[in-house]
Amino acid sequence: MTQEKDIAQQLQEIYHLKPIHFADLIRASQLIFDPTGGVSGIVRYVDWQEFGIPEAVIENLQELGKEYRYASPHVPIDIIWGKLTAETRTWFMENKDDLWVFEEIFPALDED
Repeated sequence: MTQEKDIAQQLQEIYHLKPIHFADLIRASQLIFDPTGGVSGIVRYVDWQEFGIPEAVIENLQELGKEYRYASPHVPIDIIWGKLTAETRTWFMENKDDLWVFEEIFPALDED
């Protein structure tokens, strides 16, 4: 088994983190980086701390959102885990089941 698969398997077994949690994290980080969804002419300021996200976590997620701005949210677990700071990892584990809410609050602008 490769080291990447070992890391992914350990995260899933020990922390009960599933691929969907990481996909939700990528989608949330994309919104945190750009809450307008890339639509020009729209300016939207969001105080992410009001959502319970600490400043250091916001910064880490903005970096992640910038890097994966237009990417599929299905990035390998080990790659994402390696880009998270210790504080973001802790926050992520505590909030993993609620990340989908960000997509509901900020739905895609092209949805009906």
